[in-house]
Amino acid sequence: MAKVSKPASNACAICGKPVDAGFKPFCSKRCADVDLNRWLSGRYVIPGAQVPDDEEDRPARADKDAD
Repeated sequence: MAKVSKPASNACAICGKPVDAGFKPFCSKRCADVDLNRWLSGRYVIPGAQVPDDEEDRPARADKDAD
């Protein structure tokens, strides 16, 4: 049996006030900006594999066949 997700909340994702259709899923431009700032400042992150420090600054390897 497939999982059925519940409908989206009618509360602002930041402050919990009722959502305004013009700023969905937020109640105002302010809350939308707060959320954007959290993403841009690194407070929100998407988990991924750890990259070793010595490989972070290394340029991408170009695999070309030398004839």
